[in-house]
Amino acid sequence: MRRPAALLFVLALTLLPTRILQAQESAATPAQQPAAAGQSSVPPPPQQPAPASSPNAAPAPAPAAATPAPKPAPPPTPHVPGTISKTDRERALGILDSTMKGIQENYFDPNLKGVDWEGARAKAKLKIEESNSLNAALAQVAAAVSSLNDAHKRFYPPYKPFKLDYGLQYKTVWSRCFVTRVEPGSDAAAKNVRQGAEILTLDGVKPTRQNLFDIDYLIRTLDPREEMTLELQYSSGEKENVTVKAKVIQQSALSARFGGNQWNEMRRQNDNDRHRLRMQVVRKGDIAIVKFPEFRYDVADLQDMQKKIVNASTTIFDLREDPGGYVDTMKWFVGMFFDNDIKVFDEVKRKKTTPTLAKTEHYMNYPGKVIVLVDSGSASASEIFARVMQLEKRGTVIGDLSSGYVMESEWFPFFSSGVDYGANITIANLIMTDGKSIEHHGVKPDDIQFPQPTDLETGRDPVLAHAVEVAGGTMTPEEAGKLFTYEWPPPE
Repeated sequence: MRRPAALLFVLALTLLPTRILQAQESAATPAQQPAAAGQSSVPPPPQQPAPASSPNAAPAPAPAAATPAPKPAPPPTPHVPGTISKTDRERALGILDSTMKGIQENYFDPNLKGVDWEGARAKAKLKIEESNSLNAALAQVAAAVSSLNDAHKRFYPPYKPFKLDYGLQYKTVWSRCFVTRVEPGSDAAAKNVRQGAEILTLDGVKPTRQNLFDIDYLIRTLDPREEMTLELQYSSGEKENVTVKAKVIQQSALSARFGGNQWNEMRRQNDNDRHRLRMQVVRKGDIAIVKFPEFRYDVADLQDMQKKIVNASTTIFDLREDPGGYVDTMKWFVGMFFDNDIKVFDEVKRKKTTPTLAKTEHYMNYPGKVIVLVDSGSASASEIFARVMQLEKRGTVIGDLSSGYVMESEWFPFFSSGVDYGANITIANLIMTDGKSIEHHGVKPDDIQFPQPTDLETGRDPVLAHAVEVAGGTMTPEEAGKLFTYEWPPPE
């Protein structure tokens, strides 16, 4: 997304960025991943203990200067039986060359982090010559792109006229992966998949913070598959293996180009999204609670929110599962909490470094105390806001380690061999006022809190309830869990 636009969070269906897919010689066995609460696109910090058995008890965070853990094993690459035509093989080679050249010319670091780019390209060409399907050949393009070890830079293959909906959502909580929602009427619901189930393996791979984004990238984008196999374990100890069938939703290529009769359908969908992702404000006595699903609001939205919270002694901003959004929204939002202009970060681009400032917004200033909630799905602008509140000692951050996904990406379309495709390319690194980047590290909360499996199963929200208690109020986890009901997108 081009400026003035987003600190881009490129995967809409999940919220957890990680190391980009690495090449495999053949279909892999389940990968052994370190069970650590870590960052997304570099080796994680040393292993940290799993969540304690008492509700919301958190292990001690890893030290700041930690020795990286061993590189996590990647998920399996696509393997589709059959042969590849000469035309498809040449097409894959053309896609490789265009993508590698596009990244080389536009990546924020002209030295490409010292990576042997030509060597990565040569290796991918050899693998493409050995591939037995177009999907497998395109996987080698993804593997070559991944050599930069940068989750923001990602190859997207030629457009497919469908998307897959598995009817369930999942995310990591500290170092483990759990089902968080199951859509009524889905195949997952019919097979009695329940929220709170820990996912031990997903299509044969153990999901962790280090690889979850890769798994999704593989099964939804690079090599779409209509079934997902889950090995689940519930808090009761019950285990089961379930194969969930996806709903295949046909899409017209015209919809991606804003053409034809698709426009009204797209507008309707956007209206639905705007409703589902609206800001919501709840008052609990002198405490305001704001559900802030994304950073895509304009000044009028923020002014309306400010009128509802201005006389609250403390406001809790719930940025859990907030993937970020527009730079301008982030700057306006930061400006609400300070009486003077604030430097947010330095934007380090290929040819220049520019400071990004948030100007004080006197007309919608909020003087009260601030609590910010984050989790593994908090990314980009939501992480930056939380970190600014910490650095400026303006608020308290509560929750789980955030995603560590804050560099700035831009979409670059390519065209060759009769097809169009593209890549997200990192165009800037963002350095905070302490001289450090959140990238790869995330925001470590001042007060580490996260739900236990039984909380996920029953819909309780002990993290929000704890934040209300910190603010001086009272709220049970059961009450907190009912404040902001999730709304599934309407059927397509």
